[in-house]
Amino acid sequence: MPALCAALLLVGCGGLRTAGTPLASTLEKSTCTPNADTLLVLLPGAYSHPDEFTREGFVKALNDNRLAVDMMLVDAHLGYYNNKTILDRLSKDVMAPARSNGYKSIWIAGISVGGFGGLLYAQTHPGELAGLVAIAPYLGERTLSLDIANAGGVARWTGPLGNAPGSDPRTPTETQLWQWLRGYVGTSATFGTRPPLYLGYGMDDRFAFSHGLLAAALPASRVFTTEGGHDWPEWMRLWRSMLPTLHLPGCPG
Repeated sequence: MPALCAALLLVGCGGLRTAGTPLASTLEKSTCTPNADTLLVLLPGAYSHPDEFTREGFVKALNDNRLAVDMMLVDAHLGYYNNKTILDRLSKDVMAPARSNGYKSIWIAGISVGGFGGLLYAQTHPGELAGLVAIAPYLGERTLSLDIANAGGVARWTGPLGNAPGSDPRTPTETQLWQWLRGYVGTSATFGTRPPLYLGYGMDDRFAFSHGLLAAALPASRVFTTEGGHDWPEWMRLWRSMLPTLHLPGCPG
């Protein structure tokens, strides 16, 4: 993932926080039930802190929609992607304890690189997630998206098969991710072990070209757009629009 920092237009990889063990997280309990059996794992952007989900209103919006869902705010910053431990840490430090604590249904909602991480997790852990929300996700370098577009879209693109020489099996390449995303193409109500995928993005987002390619592979009811670019105001508008459509349990009564 050496190109990830440049692609995200960030300050630079030299400013990465240390990827500690275990992956730090904070549990926000549902306000309407003490025993929710559904967990929503929130993955932030590259340099964001998980408390921004609270500050910007993500947690409040979910409670305002009276959803019987606990939320896990995970400090999955760019350092974990840079050292290729993000998937292992999510599995060991978040998902395994959640299942041990009785959660029967686990969703991931991720923003920007967090959306990328959620997609990678769904790809490499088939059957584990009940649903996946990707808001303004990073989807690889633009040259890859151009290749897909020039092939006629994700439905027609095949791309190279197999691992590139020297690739790290702990984190799939962006090309392999797109090959997996091709499995969403079609009209079937189910996609094998792929969880329902909901995509949201701003029309002027710097990754909107890639988002449009993915949107074409998804049912229209699972694609949400808004005016604007790649920042919290757009992400909050998308989140508010998406929440009522997600198949999450409501509060009793």
